[in-house]
Amino acid sequence: MKIYIVIPAHNEENNIGKTLQSLVDQQLKPARVVVVNDNSIDETAKIVNDFAQQHPWINLFHKKSSNKHIPGVKIVAAFYEGYERLDEDYDIICKYDADMVFETNYLFELSQHFKENKRLGMAAGQCYVKKDDHWVLENLNKDDHLRGSLKAYRKDCFLEIGKIAKSIGWDTLDELMAQYYGWEIKVDPSLKVKHLKPTGFNYSPGATRLQGIATYRMRLGLTLTLIIGLKRSLVKGEVRFFFSYFKGFLEAKRKGISFIVDPKQGKFIRNIRWKGIFHSFKLK
Repeated sequence: MKIYIVIPAHNEENNIGKTLQSLVDQQLKPARVVVVNDNSIDETAKIVNDFAQQHPWINLFHKKSSNKHIPGVKIVAAFYEGYERLDEDYDIICKYDADMVFETNYLFELSQHFKENKRLGMAAGQCYVKKDDHWVLENLNKDDHLRGSLKAYRKDCFLEIGKIAKSIGWDTLDELMAQYYGWEIKVDPSLKVKHLKPTGFNYSPGATRLQGIATYRMRLGLTLTLIIGLKRSLVKGEVRFFFSYFKGFLEAKRKGISFIVDPKQGKFIRNIRWKGIFHSFKLK
């Protein structure tokens, strides 16, 4: 299978070389890797260019944007900067972060999953972070959710869901829309990926408020928004996350910000989220 990878990168001089080396060392090499240097002021571009000189399937492009690391908009804009430089001759399109280190069999095993299941629309492994000299499962991982840093889409699925939404919350919406159109999602816990920076490591203040705006735009409603915000607060150990979700939702509602799904899709998404909540309670 032909795999294309787009990697947005902002000031990743400490990590991007490790990410690219792990892709160079893959048993099944990607056909194309595009790194979008997004307004970096460090050696990110030089490191990527060195790899590109040695490996023609690695390409570097530049994008100017804000220095603030706000989840969603900035990352997605950089992704599209790279995606639009690619042709349509791919089977799998991946959006990977610039601080991931993959085991040598990662892409091969991923391709096998797609080959074996024609209705598999999205697949990924799980992220591990370093703690006291040991690599441990990052606490944001779930068995039914692909991390935003590790997205891999079958081409047909990617196109049918409308690609990636240009909004914060894209990395939840894509999976929900894939299920809406009848595609399957797979998380393979045997595929362990080293995540060199924990999620949210350098998010700017106020970024979590945008998550509440995203839940409004996905038509999740206030109750689900509060539950999601509470869960995130418990995971991160900071109560401010709960209030940020609440504040963002009310702000979006007051301003009448546009939705990114239609009513039918919104109903489907709410049902999926409620089923997930009820299922988690049954397991306890």
